[in-house]
Amino acid sequence: MKKHWDNPCEHAMPESVRVPASVQIGNVTVAPATVLAPMAGVTDTVFRRFIRNASVFSAEAGPGTSVESEITNQQSGCGLIMTEFTSADGLTRMRESKRKRYLTFYDDEHPISAQLFGSNPGTLADAARIVEETGFDIVDLNLGCPAKRVVACNGGSGLLRDLPLIAKIFEEVRAAVTIPFTVKFRLGWNDNHIICVELARLAEECGLQAVALHARTREQGYSGQARWEYIAAAKDAVRIPVIGNGDVRTPEDACALVAQTRCDAVMIGRAAPANPWIFRQIAQYTATGHYDQPTDMDRYRMIRTYFQMLMEDGHPEAQGKMKQFTSWFTHGAPGGASLRKSIYESKTGEAILDAVEQFFEPKLTALAS
Repeated sequence: MKKHWDNPCEHAMPESVRVPASVQIGNVTVAPATVLAPMAGVTDTVFRRFIRNASVFSAEAGPGTSVESEITNQQSGCGLIMTEFTSADGLTRMRESKRKRYLTFYDDEHPISAQLFGSNPGTLADAARIVEETGFDIVDLNLGCPAKRVVACNGGSGLLRDLPLIAKIFEEVRAAVTIPFTVKFRLGWNDNHIICVELARLAEECGLQAVALHARTREQGYSGQARWEYIAAAKDAVRIPVIGNGDVRTPEDACALVAQTRCDAVMIGRAAPANPWIFRQIAQYTATGHYDQPTDMDRYRMIRTYFQMLMEDGHPEAQGKMKQFTSWFTHGAPGGASLRKSIYESKTGEAILDAVEQFFEPKLTALAS
């Protein structure tokens, strides 16, 4: 997934519009109305719990702060978290013991949505039943992933070229489960095939409880500008909640998206790994009209805590994940290039933690003096 934005627009704080306090998706209350987007290779249970606890990674949190603290999604400022997308075909074929690796979540992650991708209506319905039986609050269908390997199997945004098949999937999955069923999709395959409003109406007709629209086409991938006017058009077309997604990097962006589209909730993807405090910042701005910027202490605690969580969780790819996320987590940190270099050259998890300590030690010493 692309980590940077193309010429991002700067939005001023709207005078009075804020991200809604809550949104109702079927029988699930999402409060506040902010959603952590499903991101392949990112939103595993460690990262989701990390985001849930990001609100306590602050200079006031104290040295004893633990990732096991009783912090709810609402307290974290993130109302709904979502899993990485999971293959419906793989889920229905694998042994139950292996499923736990893909569908693991903790009680404090509620409300949580599991996202599925695939193209066979029956298989997706079976996978949705597994999701419901596992205890997820919501099941979501991925019609947005632009990756070639997914599209080649007619999954993700590949399905946007086949509305009749999407209708069959909607109907079979809706009939298979009682939990809320939602869908995340893009504008269409390309600029000559914009079908987002029609697809939103179809979802409502088939009994889905909400839609999330990433306001880019499949052809755009993550490039160019998200076209929020289509989110507004989808909102005008249906009565079910519409979740807006695309180019939300700051609390200002989140409020501007709501102001311009009247969407019912805001979904945040790429900005969350780069700024895990964004949900806290949105909640702060909603409550007080201003928000805090992360300090060096925030960054130190955030990076160290996430790396420790990976190691304590026994993540099979802990070192690789640490190196993967370093480029995200050091975004905006003065001298971050030197830390990235040290981490990339480290051979063990302990060496990576040592590199973090050495990088931040002079900064923290200066703060304490």
